[in-house]
Amino acid sequence: MKAKRLLLATLSVLGLFSILYFLNEQQTIQIATPILIGLKWFALSLAIWFAVEKRNLTAWILVAMFIGIALGSDFPEISKPLKVLSDIFLRLIKTIIAPLLFSTLVVGIAGHSNIKQVGRMGLKSIIYFEIVTTVALVIGLFAINLTQAGVGSSLAAQNSQIEKANTLLAQKQSHDVILDIFPENIAKSVVENQILQIVLFSILFGIGLALVKNEEKKNAILLFSEGLSEVMFKFTHIVMLFAPLAVGGAMAYSVASLGMGVLGNLLKLVGTLYGALFAFVALVLVPIGMLVKLPFKKFIDAITEPVSIAFATASSEAALPKAMEQLENMGIPRKIVAFVLPTGYSFNLDGTTLYLSLASVFIAQASGIDLTIGQQIQMCLILMLTSKGVAGVRGASFLILVSTVSSLGLDPTKAFAILAVDALMDMGRTSVNVIGNCLATYVVAKWEGEV
Repeated sequence: MKAKRLLLATLSVLGLFSILYFLNEQQTIQIATPILIGLKWFALSLAIWFAVEKRNLTAWILVAMFIGIALGSDFPEISKPLKVLSDIFLRLIKTIIAPLLFSTLVVGIAGHSNIKQVGRMGLKSIIYFEIVTTVALVIGLFAINLTQAGVGSSLAAQNSQIEKANTLLAQKQSHDVILDIFPENIAKSVVENQILQIVLFSILFGIGLALVKNEEKKNAILLFSEGLSEVMFKFTHIVMLFAPLAVGGAMAYSVASLGMGVLGNLLKLVGTLYGALFAFVALVLVPIGMLVKLPFKKFIDAITEPVSIAFATASSEAALPKAMEQLENMGIPRKIVAFVLPTGYSFNLDGTTLYLSLASVFIAQASGIDLTIGQQIQMCLILMLTSKGVAGVRGASFLILVSTVSSLGLDPTKAFAILAVDALMDMGRTSVNVIGNCLATYVVAKWEGEV
């Protein structure tokens, strides 16, 4: 009850601050800046007290997110170095992913010796992924054509965006959707964090282990894999204790770096993207959940923490270990979670595909070019292929955007200006990626009769 009262008090003070801040910005009333800052930090103090009483990691993550925003806004120079906190967290998470996926998939396949189910799950997953991501592309197109956010915009990239774009383009490598699924060296795949390659190696290893006739040798590897799996989940618990600091650091850095001066013409693009993402969740994911009789309250409780981490860090990988654990706690078998969720990270990027179609048309509008329906369909077909299997590539969405815009005969340098608000948009699209993949895992488990 005390926690509820603290939450109510926190929301009340934050609400009062928001109203006074808005009135002050509109020059309706004049309020001294120290009063506004004091009110804001008083609300955050109440929020910290609430998190202490709640004793819940999700509460700490959400509170840390607001503290990070406040730090980035009030103390930008101090906040920028705090990015190191999120970088440390992401490094630790990356050390978990490969051994966790390997151990859970090997146990799931060889432990049950149900090799046919792997093929069945793979086919169902790919069909589901293709349908949902295609719908996401269409919603992105519809949203940007509805708002016409790019019409009349003057996209002028600043020096910082040009430098960042050139850095990303310099590390661009040729991407073969089919070939890049297969690992040439598992150690290299682990180092480069190529999730899909790790998944494929683990599946083949699990199938090979299932075919071993010598029970003693087979059980020795299984026992090791089961032990490794348990250890990695405990490892995840330890690393997740660092999550609030990482989230706070990531938000502080983002707010301090983004600033408000660069928004201008791009504000409508950001609003269109978030509106489209919300529409996608409400009009596509929620109905799918209703069709498979998803226990929504249980599901929301399970994904709140990983989605919060994904939003603050703009990294789907950061949320993967916790998402796997939470979905398993929901009652979805580990073998399905370990197969569908990481595979979806390469083939079911709902938020990213929606963003790519929307941003491509935005650039065309800003360039004064009216794309025909045929050209937009052609663009969708290109994106359906190029957006797959690049989850492990740094700056992948920007690289795909540049190549798509170029294929349409547009000036690719127009995309550089979008980097000014890319961090803000990345938070939204990454969160939807995680939500979509968590739902896909439940859907496949439902089709398999496992939940």
